[in-house]
Amino acid sequence: MRILQVSAELFPLLKTGGLADVAGALPIALMAADQDARVLLPGFPAILAGLRDAAPVAEFAAPWGERFALRAGRIVIDGNPPIQAYVIDAPALYERPGNPYEDTTRQPYGDNHRRFALLGWAAAQLAQGLDPSWRPEVVHAHDWHAGLAPAYLHFARQAGAPHVGSVFTVHNLAYQGISAPWNFVDLGLPAPAFHMDGLEYHGQLSFMKGGLYFADRLTTVSPTYAREIQTPEQGFGLDGLLRLRGDVLTGILNAVDDKVWNPSTDAALVQGFHTPEGRHMAGKARCKAVLQHQLGLAARADAPLFILVSRLTEQKGLHLVLAGLDALVAQGGQLALLGSGEAWLEDAFRERAAAAPQSVSVTIGYDEMLAHQLFGGGDVTLVPSLFEPCGLTQMYGLKYGSLPLVRRVGGLADTVVDCTLEDIASGDATGFVFDRFDDADYGRALRRAFALYQHAPDWRRVRGNAMRRPADWNTAAAQYIEVYRQALEPAGT
Repeated sequence: MRILQVSAELFPLLKTGGLADVAGALPIALMAADQDARVLLPGFPAILAGLRDAAPVAEFAAPWGERFALRAGRIVIDGNPPIQAYVIDAPALYERPGNPYEDTTRQPYGDNHRRFALLGWAAAQLAQGLDPSWRPEVVHAHDWHAGLAPAYLHFARQAGAPHVGSVFTVHNLAYQGISAPWNFVDLGLPAPAFHMDGLEYHGQLSFMKGGLYFADRLTTVSPTYAREIQTPEQGFGLDGLLRLRGDVLTGILNAVDDKVWNPSTDAALVQGFHTPEGRHMAGKARCKAVLQHQLGLAARADAPLFILVSRLTEQKGLHLVLAGLDALVAQGGQLALLGSGEAWLEDAFRERAAAAPQSVSVTIGYDEMLAHQLFGGGDVTLVPSLFEPCGLTQMYGLKYGSLPLVRRVGGLADTVVDCTLEDIASGDATGFVFDRFDDADYGRALRRAFALYQHAPDWRRVRGNAMRRPADWNTAAAQYIEVYRQALEPAGT
């Protein structure tokens, strides 16, 4: 099957979150399953710089009249076969300061509707033969940035174009690509597309809603999140539409690329390690000691090291971490944080690190090597989110023996089993889970983590359970292939 993956990011070239990890790993897993998978990406400088053997494919006109070039080449992720990639060469749209979506003042770019409409438009053009040598059978669009691809394909079919299946994956429903209604005139879609049964969302234009309404099949990144987004609490105003389309919605749990995230072979670690039952875990102790020295933390093997690798937003439950930090330090724990986001959270964590430098380390920004080192040296990975579509952070923690402490939502509920006495005894326990999004319930989970850490045999047993938990992409790829087959079926079958 010929499958075109459409995404705004792809690890390792450009990453602001878990979307990039999935976009980099899924096409490789599909190729391993004998599928002809390619990717389409916007020409951000980091992506163009990583495109090998780039060659022009064609020029094409955007809906608003400007002409742009499409290039093809290969993207190589260490240890994996190269990914065949199309990249839109549009410097005026993509060569900007700041992150891919916001300027240096953290405001969304005013022409984001054009920048990402072009991504969906290019996908539809490829589906209609823009590259004479390769035409996709299925277009798989990821998150709001690619949300117009299914809409363009829907109206192309109405105009007589061949059927190309469309799949739309929600990675985080909270980010919907909403803009002013007058931007619709730039999109090149017929007037009926701007309707409550289409892209219109409370008088505004929503790329996310376009993907949800027009795609043949919908997926999201965990089974629990697929259920949650059909409720008013987690549906962000789109729960009614998602319930209406619930029969074509599938939750497929994300996985981990073993060639990138593997503690036995990870070049970022000072010494590799692997289980079973802790007999080959000396490397983790060394990773922890080196990390403590590197971050200026007290060199204490007996201090449980809690790590936090995250966007700094309230959604991630970071006010719970701040509120519980005094108790964490008082019990002899340490915290190492890597992330960036809301200014008040950055400032608050910096202040805590300045006040207790031997117990709290804060690194603002993102450093891929340090992220690997944190998982390698950490004992507990904090993910106390308000909502979490899937979460890859807890999966990295599981794989590296840094037991996740999570709230029972989304993919966190699907991947972490609480350390009850029964689950420790049965071999199912893999971390610490709490339910209510409040300081008290988080604090109880924190105390359970300290209690388990002080009982070394049980700690080692649970850590071994966590590290052995399957998280391979082969299973996820097989589920996506089935969804692609469904997307190719005629409507109503």
